[in-house]
Amino acid sequence: MSLSPVVSLRKAMRERLLADTTLVSALGGPKVHDVAPRDAQAPWIAFADTKLRDWSTVSGRGVECLADLVVVSDQPGQREALELAEQVSRLLDDAPLALAGWRLVRLACVATDARRAEKDRFARVTLRFRALIEA
Repeated sequence: MSLSPVVSLRKAMRERLLADTTLVSALGGPKVHDVAPRDAQAPWIAFADTKLRDWSTVSGRGVECLADLVVVSDQPGQREALELAEQVSRLLDDAPLALAGWRLVRLACVATDARRAEKDRFARVTLRFRALIEA
């Protein structure tokens, strides 16, 4: 049985990010998480919401996956979070990722949302990636 396309995509994205020594160094270690860590030292990256839609055709099964990654920083302002987000986007946009049990047709960053809540010490940048995946 093949992996879920979401599990396969997340695994490949995480491996791609952790293979980049510049990003891992900027994060202060391999801090790319499946879920937002409790009490972790910022900066870090975590997977967030994922939406899956049917993208099948008469010739085969396919899915469209909208996967959010959150970049978190505790530095003043949003500069660090935005720079890390840009690095993530460069690494993943149109990356030729190998997915277990699936074929990635296209991966693109389609939205960026930068926020810092008044009462929160963290800056957050959410990157939304659109992946087209075939079985």
